[in-house]
Amino acid sequence: MRTYTLSDFDFALPEALIAQHPAPERSASRLLDGAGNASVDRIFRDLPSLLRAGDLLVFNDTKVINARLFGEKATGGKVELLVERVLGGNQVAAHMRVSKKPEVGATLRLVCASGKEDGLSATMLGRWPNADGPLFRFVLSNDAGDDPFTLMERHGHVPLPPYITHTDSAEDALRYQTVFAKNPGAVAAPTAALHFDETLLAQIDAMGVERAHVTLHVGAGTFQPVKTENLSEHQMHSEWYNVPQATQDAIAACKARGGRVVAVGTTTVRTLESWARTGQASGDTTIFITPGFEFKVVRLLVTNFHLPKSSLMMLVSAFAGYEHIMTLYREAIEREYRFFSYGDAMLLVLGKIG
Repeated sequence: MRTYTLSDFDFALPEALIAQHPAPERSASRLLDGAGNASVDRIFRDLPSLLRAGDLLVFNDTKVINARLFGEKATGGKVELLVERVLGGNQVAAHMRVSKKPEVGATLRLVCASGKEDGLSATMLGRWPNADGPLFRFVLSNDAGDDPFTLMERHGHVPLPPYITHTDSAEDALRYQTVFAKNPGAVAAPTAALHFDETLLAQIDAMGVERAHVTLHVGAGTFQPVKTENLSEHQMHSEWYNVPQATQDAIAACKARGGRVVAVGTTTVRTLESWARTGQASGDTTIFITPGFEFKVVRLLVTNFHLPKSSLMMLVSAFAGYEHIMTLYREAIEREYRFFSYGDAMLLVLGKIG
């Protein structure tokens, strides 16, 4: 089998194709049907015609939190926090952007939403998950003693990806969230699921395609490019996931009736294949899926177009075949598909044909 290196997953993308805003309607995005030998241009609302009665669509029901907070040190220096995880005891683990790191024990004064001054602050306790960890641990608090989720909902900003250049708006608060988002904890949206609206879901239900959910709280690491040319040297970021018993049962029933498990998004793939590989229905995963990976659950994949040299480019190449993926990406660029979180989608079949 061919050995792939980081350079194999690079491609040139015109900046104009990086979507800065969502399509006017969720299901009006374009869909590149890559399930056959030749790709077909479709609209996302055509997806039901590509499914079969008895198939099972599995979605990630994580909810994006308003994880970005702004503030200042006692010296007046500006600070930006991106909360990656909510821990116990009003503690959070966060990325920190600052010119000079504050000392352990320092308290940062955070900016409150207009008209809601309530003494919001963050006290630094050290690094997380250990002394050399990439994140910082803070106690997030206010005068009333509210929990971190409440505080972020009230004062935080939508954690838009680094390639989206505008500040978050009311449009982002609505559209950088799936219509079925349920469990708060993600700092990035499961973007393939952003294309589904209630009308489309009703059509899918009516044709006998079943639905199930998993949860994976997408971390900021999803936007980080792989930096090691030798892929085996890459240290994958960790994300928390859960596969409910009802979803496990639905997958078993789908397989028994000859249906296909259709993952909506790479985060769903990571969740299902982590569970299948470890037998653990809940926990942290650092799974790194590259060409040669043996998929045990997923047979079809709905996904957006991913960043060059990213772990997600490697995942879709492992799923549908490297040459096929690179051909689809070239065609998508030629046909001016919109890329990344607010962009268009593609449909892939395991091993390309199936």
